[in-house]
Amino acid sequence: MNATRSLIVNGDDLGLSLQVNAGILQAHQQGILTDASLMVTGTAWREAVELARATPTLSVGLHVTLVQGKAVLPPHLLSAISDFGGNFPNDATLAGLRYFFSRRAREQLYAECRAQIERFLSTGLTLTHIDGHVNIHMHPVVCDALVALMQEYDIPAMRVTNEDPKIAVAFDARQRMRKLREAFIFSQLARRATRKLQAARRVFPDALVGLHQSGQVDEQYLLHLLPQLPPGITELYCHPAVLPCPEVARWTPTYRRADELAALTSERVRTTINALGITLVSYRDVASLPARP
Repeated sequence: MNATRSLIVNGDDLGLSLQVNAGILQAHQQGILTDASLMVTGTAWREAVELARATPTLSVGLHVTLVQGKAVLPPHLLSAISDFGGNFPNDATLAGLRYFFSRRAREQLYAECRAQIERFLSTGLTLTHIDGHVNIHMHPVVCDALVALMQEYDIPAMRVTNEDPKIAVAFDARQRMRKLREAFIFSQLARRATRKLQAARRVFPDALVGLHQSGQVDEQYLLHLLPQLPPGITELYCHPAVLPCPEVARWTPTYRRADELAALTSERVRTTINALGITLVSYRDVASLPARP
C-alpha cells in the first residue's frame, strides 16, 4: 500500500436535480470535491452532462440507480423490478429480496444496468468508475452483474462500500448501534465484492469514509476525520446541494446537503488537508493503477 495519504472526494447524485448539480459544481470549483457520480435517470441528468463536459477537471462515474428513481428501459421490459411508470421501489431491502428470489428480476436488472452504462457512454464522457444509489451496487446479485459488465465495457473501477466504524462512532456515538450494524453488513458484502473485482482485474480505493455519516458530512466531521485517514487512497463520498430543492426534500429530507456543501468549500478544511500533506485525487488516478493480485 502507498505510504502517502490520498483522498478522493466524490459527490453522489449528480443529475438528480439542478440544485444538486449546482452544489457539486460549486464544491468542485471552490472546494475539495474531485469526483461525481451521475444518475443517468435523474430529472437533471442532461444538464449534468453539459456541466461535466464544460468542467473537464471533474472526474465522473456512474451512480447506478435501481431504487428510489426511474429506469432507462421502458416499463414493459422491467415488470419484475419496476412499476407501470418505470419507477423502482423506494425500499432497497424489498428490491434486494426480489433479486435473490426471481430469475426474471435478475435478468431485467442486468438489462437495466447495461442500459444505464450505455446511456452514460453515449454522452461521450469518460466513465471512470461505478457505484450505486443507496449503495445498491454492493448487493451480491447487482455486484455480480456490474462486475461482468465492467469487464465487457472495460470500466476500470468500482466503489467498495466498507468503513471501519471507529472514527464515526468516536465523532458521534448517538447512533452507535446503527453504525456498528452497517459496518458488519457492509464488511461481509465488501469481502465478497473485493474477491469478484480482483478476479476480474478491476480496481478500487484502499479505504472508504462517509458511509456512517451519510448526509451529515459537515465541517466538524471532516476536521475530525482528516488527521485519521489511513495510508493509501481513501474515498469520501458526500451529497452536496444548493437548497431549497424539491427532489432533495422528497428523497433525503434528513440529509444536511447545504452543510455538506459548506464543509467541502471550507477554508479550514482546505488548510487542514494541506497541513497534513493529504493529496486530493480522483477516480482517474485509481483507474490508472494496476489491478490487485
